[in-house]
Amino acid sequence: MVKLCVGADDVGDLEAWQTRLMTRHPAPLHHTRMVPKQIDELLDGGSIYWVIKGVIQVRQAFTDIRVIDDRNGQRACELVFEPELVAVEPMPKRPFQGWRYLKPKDAPADLKAGRGGDDIPPDLHAKLKEAMVW
Repeated sequence: MVKLCVGADDVGDLEAWQTRLMTRHPAPLHHTRMVPKQIDELLDGGSIYWVIKGVIQVRQAFTDIRVIDDRNGQRACELVFEPELVAVEPMPKRPFQGWRYLKPKDAPADLKAGRGGDDIPPDLHAKLKEAMVW
C-alpha cells in the first residue's frame, strides 16, 4: 500500500508524529475512512510505503488492520504498523488522494546500509534515478 504523508517535510517529521501517537497507543496507527479489500494480503508481509514530498522514502510493516466505527458511527479503518521505519530506494510518486495498492513487483527495494549515497537527500536521489544517472 502506498500513502501520502501529508504535512511531513522529511522522515523525521513522520517519526516524530508516530512517537507522539505511541504515547497514547501501543503501536503507530493511521485512521482512514476506506477499508482495504485486500486485508489478508496486506497482513501477510505487506507494508505501507510513505510518500514524503513527492518521493516514496520509507515503509512500515502492517501488524493489524481493524475495521471500526468512527465517532459518527460510520465504518472506518485503523491501519496498525510496526514502529520501525525502513528506508527504501527513493521513488518519485505523483500526488493522489487516499491510499493505493502497490504490487510487490513495483515496490521500491529496502536501502542497504553502506551502499554509499546515504547522505544524498531522498528527493535528489529520486531525480538522479529517474534521469538514469544513479
